Amino acid sequence: MIIETHAHLDFPEYKNDLDAVMARAKESGIATIINVSSSLKGCFASVDLSRRYDSIYAALGIHPHDAKEVDNACLDKIRELVASSKKIVAIGEVGLDFYRNLSPKETQHSAFVKFLKLSKELNLPLILHCREETPESREAQDMLFKAMEENLELPFKGVMHCFSGDEKLLRRCLDSGLHISFTCNVTFKKADRLREVLKRTPIDKLLLETDSPFLAPQTERGKRNEPAYLRYLVDAIAEDNEMQKKDIEEITTQNARRLFGI
Repeated sequence: MIIETHAHLDFPEYKNDLDAVMARAKESGIATIINVSSSLKGCFASVDLSRRYDSIYAALGIHPHDAKEVDNACLDKIRELVASSKKIVAIGEVGLDFYRNLSPKETQHSAFVKFLKLSKELNLPLILHCREETPESREAQDMLFKAMEENLELPFKGVMHCFSGDEKLLRRCLDSGLHISFTCNVTFKKADRLREVLKRTPIDKLLLETDSPFLAPQTERGKRNEPAYLRYLVDAIAEDNEMQKKDIEEITTQNARRLFGI
């Protein structure tokens, strides 16, 4: 059985066939799905999904695109949601996105710091989003790690989701205690560099995700992604690292259980 650590099943792409999506996930060996929020509305929707489906747990947070939403009233509502359910396992996704810059950098940073403090207050791990303006830039990661260093104690409890960085960022994450999560984009034909970084990721720090509905695997490119496609990621990791699929499934599942307390 596998744990899908990052999906957005509350998105409109699933409004017409979510039961079928969940059935396919179960058939593919997905035991648990963490539905990750990206807006305050999404936080409520994630909690609703966790109540509707036994296999769904929720992460609550605001994506940096919508950082302007994050005020004291927003944080109070998230606190109330956490208090209302035992199936909330993380704060996320939160972080910085300088690629699209849909919120000013200063606003993103301010919101991120608020969520760092909230994660510490609630003793919940972080699901982190970090995207640079250009592949060569390190501004977002530098700001992100500085904020964590100023507001949290090492080792940091969380995961760098949808990892797409280089070996330097990988080492920085690992040295700080973070887990690393890869998506089905490692199956893309031109993802050789990312596959090399994956090979250097210790198996005891590895998590699996689809980031559905985004980043469908190579064989399904152009389609909506869904948790059942996590099997393509497992196949790719097994082939590239000369490991048994069952070992990858068992180890990453235990990693997720330890981090998220599932």
